Amino acid sequence: MTKKALGFKELLAIGIGGMIGGGIFTILGISVSIAGFLAPFSIALGGVLAFFAGYAYVKLGVYYKDEGATYAFFKRTFANSHFAAAIIGWYTVFGYISTIALYAYTFSSYSISLMSFGENEIIRKIIAILIVWTFAAINLWSVRGMGEVEDVIVYLKLFILFIISLILFYFSKYDFHSFIRVLSSDFKNTPFLNILMVSSVTFVAYEGFQLIINGVKDMEEPDKNIPRAIYSAIFIVSMIYFIIALASVLSIDKNELIRNKEAALAVGMKSIVGEWGGGLVIFSAILATTSAINSTLFGSSRQLARIADDGYMPKILSFRNGTIPSYSIVTMAFVASLLIVIGNLRLILEFGSITFLLVSFLMSLANFKIKDKTNSSLIVTLISMAGLFIGGVFIFYYEYKINKIELVFVFSLYVIIGILAFFYARKKVAKDKNS
Repeated sequence: MTKKALGFKELLAIGIGGMIGGGIFTILGISVSIAGFLAPFSIALGGVLAFFAGYAYVKLGVYYKDEGATYAFFKRTFANSHFAAAIIGWYTVFGYISTIALYAYTFSSYSISLMSFGENEIIRKIIAILIVWTFAAINLWSVRGMGEVEDVIVYLKLFILFIISLILFYFSKYDFHSFIRVLSSDFKNTPFLNILMVSSVTFVAYEGFQLIINGVKDMEEPDKNIPRAIYSAIFIVSMIYFIIALASVLSIDKNELIRNKEAALAVGMKSIVGEWGGGLVIFSAILATTSAINSTLFGSSRQLARIADDGYMPKILSFRNGTIPSYSIVTMAFVASLLIVIGNLRLILEFGSITFLLVSFLMSLANFKIKDKTNSSLIVTLISMAGLFIGGVFIFYYEYKINKIELVFVFSLYVIIGILAFFYARKKVAKDKNS
């Protein structure tokens, strides 16, 4: 029997790589601006939310063993609704495309941040598009090639993040007692609603663990490796986010973190130890975003091919060169490039955040429907549904407070994608009647 290309080590790398993309580098300043010194704990609470979301994916993934993951689970659970299958398929794929664009844009921003033209928007977009197509080429190369590249990038990235956290802790401006005093003050003065909002907004930083399931056709022992890889990836990433965030608030001025937004970590390290510190963070951010693009493109292109094969997207996108969905990879790279050209970082981030909270809730709903078949706990499933629903409410409330116009734009994107999904659902119904 031919050995499968993806073992536990590769699957764990895909999950971690998919989550630690632009995540901790882009959410840190926003989180501190909302929750102050409670930001690390709020971000960790987002990890708890991710664990509940992961529970449904593990149960459904082991039961169905379908590379279509989010789309396939919902379609097979609600088998009588063509529109349900189409709508979740389209929304999920565009959610992944938005994260690819987000990671590429973050890569671009960090890679040129120390250069004289670092603020040039055109150059940023050109570099972002080039990195998308670079990893499209890697994914077109081979599955094993993708896995080996991901291993190297992810584990090097984790090592550098460990070094960064040690440096930040070493230069901490607080001893234990003074930090507790500041933390207590923020706890008294920060509304609990703000803590919950940070947890919801940062949920997108945990998106990526479900990409593990997309490689089920190429993985060893899926019954064992799906739960091991998903739970391990979420736990490791939660710990990394918490440690980095805690080290940052201990060593970097709070106002500096807020002022520098997505580049807060790099600017903060530069102010503490000099140019080489900022350069180390930038290098880590580049590794983080490249591995996230790589793993997201790998998993989501397979899901797109599955949706197209079922007739809910253009049939040509289902073409495979062996197990590699070539046309899906090229299409996702093209649409991500288009988003980079016409969009901005904040809009892309908002769309991705809302989308993945929605689809995670729908996965918990699907798991609830067949909980007896998946051997799922009723209590855990209900808590998962409630937590994800409340998280969705909070992120809508946050976006409404910050920028109503951008929220309208996001809704408009949902409507357009919904119309396309409805068209293909009707087309599928007509085809089934005629066959």
